[in-house]
Amino acid sequence: MGASRKTVLIALAANAAVAVAKLAGGLLSGSAALLAEAAHSLADTTNQAFLLVSFKLSQREPTEAQPFGYGHQRFLWTFMAAIGMFMAGAVFAIGYGIVELLAGSESGGYLIAWITLAIAFAAEGTSWVRAMRQTRGEAREAGKPLMRYARDSRDPNVKMVLFEDTVALIGIAIAAIGIGLGQITGESYWDPAASVVIGVLLISVAIWMARDVSHLLVGAAALPEERATIEDVIEQHTDIVDVRELLTMVLGPNALLVAARVDLNDGADAGQIERAATEIDHALREAVPDVTEVFLDATPGSEMASPDR
Repeated sequence: MGASRKTVLIALAANAAVAVAKLAGGLLSGSAALLAEAAHSLADTTNQAFLLVSFKLSQREPTEAQPFGYGHQRFLWTFMAAIGMFMAGAVFAIGYGIVELLAGSESGGYLIAWITLAIAFAAEGTSWVRAMRQTRGEAREAGKPLMRYARDSRDPNVKMVLFEDTVALIGIAIAAIGIGLGQITGESYWDPAASVVIGVLLISVAIWMARDVSHLLVGAAALPEERATIEDVIEQHTDIVDVRELLTMVLGPNALLVAARVDLNDGADAGQIERAATEIDHALREAVPDVTEVFLDATPGSEMASPDR
């Protein structure tokens, strides 16, 4: 958690500084692409602030009204960040770029624009390198390839920082192409056209972020490999005949609920049922560390409903 928070703080500081630099550079040079990138960095800064808020809110203790805790806050605030990024891309970057295209205004101050891009690249690159190192380390610990780990991870923080910084570097490259082509050809439309492309990029990222977190927000199941491990652990217990139904739900980035309807050996008494439940609970938490809640519906096989239920 501490490393993730530090990564988000570094990204927040970098994006805030870059947003100011891009805004100043865009206003001084008249570059629509730089102003679009300023909106991009402002959206990223807001996203990091939302992620920090989600850290605090998600750590609250469970209550009677919220018995499984507040882990979903991490997903809620990430979803809100996606909405903010969508608005930044759709309303400002694309809208302003189209206005500038129709107006046919010319940008100048190319030296200022290039200096601003260099500052932005250095700041965004620093944040990207840190996020990449942390994500690679976590992927190595999980025994997964980097891209698969980033895709499967339920933690929105480092994954979002890494993805946003990657997209930010792409945005800087698009702005540089637009400014460079405008400077080389003398045609004014290249710069606002780059702003429109940056806006499309922002919208694409926002849609990806929303899709990535929305299924977690409404209660996704555990990953297939986690479900397989959970089922194997339960079935391997000597008192369990069969797992008739297995339900899992994500409660937070590192929190899983497991509910299973199991078929016990005929004749199992109350003591055996209690012992089996305790042993399975401990085994599940050891096999899948994210398991935090375990509920077993243990019924002797002769009293079990049809397996087709």
